[in-house]
Amino acid sequence: MSKQVSISSYLLLRNNQIVVDGQKVFENKDLSSTDFLQAAYDHFQINYPKFFKMDNLCKTGFLVAELLLRNQKLNEKFQPEEIGIVFSNANSSLDTDIKYEASIATAPSPSLFVYTLPNVLIGEICIRHRIKGEAACFVFDIFDAIFQTDYLNSLFETEKVKTCISGWADYYNGKAEAFFYLAETGKENSDIHNSLNVNKIFQGI
Repeated sequence: MSKQVSISSYLLLRNNQIVVDGQKVFENKDLSSTDFLQAAYDHFQINYPKFFKMDNLCKTGFLVAELLLRNQKLNEKFQPEEIGIVFSNANSSLDTDIKYEASIATAPSPSLFVYTLPNVLIGEICIRHRIKGEAACFVFDIFDAIFQTDYLNSLFETEKVKTCISGWADYYNGKAEAFFYLAETGKENSDIHNSLNVNKIFQGI
């Protein structure tokens, strides 16, 4: 690899709190996860009406990506084809799948059916942030930092990306959890992009 890949920024959403680069920026333990996502959207004054049509998984990942990227100016530094996104989760789109299956008993809901694949989240983020590079979604029982960092580093090694959003986004049984980070080359004073550092951040809260 010609240049070292580094973790330039990260964001954690867990237990109704949001941490950006080690700093807690929002918390409300009194709300359900669904209400917390709405409260965070309002708190950070995000203006994206389509958010209200998304399922809970997409809201979770979209919100984290929005906050992670809001000051990064990726579209000024990179072409859309140079930006990638790779994430994983444990429950796929099961939260919405269950709701869609229930709707079949009366009338199948097209608005639910749209979200019965987890990679729809990738599409929502790509549309919002003009991302046209490598995109992948994986399903594991737990976050696999070794697989994910190896996969990302291979993308940089083969020059398929110059920057990449990576991490974990899951919503099931009323619980939202997400961890997204931005991997780049040429970033000084940043943690090296390896499984040890990624997993350490993921376990942060």
